[in-house]
Amino acid sequence: MAGPLGNIGWGRTVSGGTFSPAVLFGARVSLLVGVTVALSALTIGTVVGMVSGYLRGRTDQVLMRIVDVLYALPDLLVVILLMVLLGRSVPALIAAMVVIGWVGVARLTRGEVLRVRELPFVEAARALGAGHMTILARHVLPNIMAPLLVTLAVRVPGAILLESTLSFLGLGIPPPFSSWGTLASDGWTALRFYPHLILFPGAAILLTVLSFNTLGDFLRDVLDPRRVQRSVNG
Repeated sequence: MAGPLGNIGWGRTVSGGTFSPAVLFGARVSLLVGVTVALSALTIGTVVGMVSGYLRGRTDQVLMRIVDVLYALPDLLVVILLMVLLGRSVPALIAAMVVIGWVGVARLTRGEVLRVRELPFVEAARALGAGHMTILARHVLPNIMAPLLVTLAVRVPGAILLESTLSFLGLGIPPPFSSWGTLASDGWTALRFYPHLILFPGAAILLTVLSFNTLGDFLRDVLDPRRVQRSVNG
């Protein structure tokens, strides 16, 4: 294995391949998993939260009890158990992460819907005979998009970190695919002699997580209703 300053870009991996293309390919896999999990969890959580918050009553109680049960379980343990049941594959990993990823979104969405459903324009639409789907799609959803976009931005790095943790433990992305987590796991075995093998994928994970968290903070500030109102009044 050549070092990072050798004639091969960033040296070589434990398996003997060139390291820089491996990190770039790992980025594709890690980002694919992170974005897919975040979007899927956001979609499911938004639908469940909107139905629960708008209909309330028995429907709300049943859905929230399911959310409470899943929320009480350790995320890592649930994902590992599902991976054992579904088999080790990229689709199975994504599905397992989505199962525990949508509950937080559902609770957030429910709270926002409970707030919006009592506003005058929703009451007016209901009085004019608008159906539930029309009210949810045209009046409720547009008014809760801001926190949902912020949630999406911070869910992506969370999914990347969870995938990297599982891959580092040997429970995530299966061969022949590789992610930043699998590269970091390979680098850990050769840390004493080739520290760059864990340095570069670790740095890629760090920079990606910081970037998405910064994006989430930016969206939260830009989409803050109080800030928008101050701008209009000013």
